[in-house]
Amino acid sequence: MNTTRQNGSLYTHIQNKIATVEFGHPASNSFPSELLARLTNELNSLSKNQEVSIIILKSEGEKVFCAGASFDELVAIKNLEEGKRFFSGFANVINAMRTCEKLIICRVQGKTVGGGVGLLAASDYVLATEQAAIKLSEISIGIGPFVIAPPIERKMGLAALSELTLDATSWKNAYWAKEKGLYANVFETLKELDDEVQLLASKLVSYNPDSLRAIKKVFWQNTNHWNELLMERAEITGKLVLSDFTKNALANFSNK
Repeated sequence: MNTTRQNGSLYTHIQNKIATVEFGHPASNSFPSELLARLTNELNSLSKNQEVSIIILKSEGEKVFCAGASFDELVAIKNLEEGKRFFSGFANVINAMRTCEKLIICRVQGKTVGGGVGLLAASDYVLATEQAAIKLSEISIGIGPFVIAPPIERKMGLAALSELTLDATSWKNAYWAKEKGLYANVFETLKELDDEVQLLASKLVSYNPDSLRAIKKVFWQNTNHWNELLMERAEITGKLVLSDFTKNALANFSNK
């Protein structure tokens, strides 16, 4: 059952050293600032939890993985400080995923937009269904995917980042995302996806946890500067969201 809570929901279930973290929001699993902060704190906590070896990140429902940042909070931004604080939410989650000592498997059951694509790219292994199309729509409203660009470029390459960014109104299907390296595999049904996620997690928890921690550090080498970089990017976006172009674009979107 999908949540009706306006600040969203976040639940963690731990079994056999696998922590399953499930988020949800009534607006297509979008992220208000409070939910981003809760996810950041949860990942930081699980990183140090000795009873956890692997993390599965998933969302509620069957059609949408994540619609990105909260539209209601986006349109309410009034000044640079608010803008930087708002966009730093995804920066904090991405850095928490990057520095988490546990490998993160992402289970993607449906479409993903904007900041949600950043979460996919910041995961260590992503499995998806055929319905898991992706889109970066930011530049069409006068901002840009500045905060999430580093993990997307790292995972998919500059050419794929450029294509996603500039073709901002088009969906890229799940097989395109797999071809570009975002998804490790794509499945026809949810059952096949869930079976494979559990199988992979079960295999990984049987491996040496010290080895898993060490290989994750290798995966994320040369990213230690991201704490500063992503905050700088949040400030860029925070400035752009105050522009007349973006305010008008958001107003037009609200009236549709």
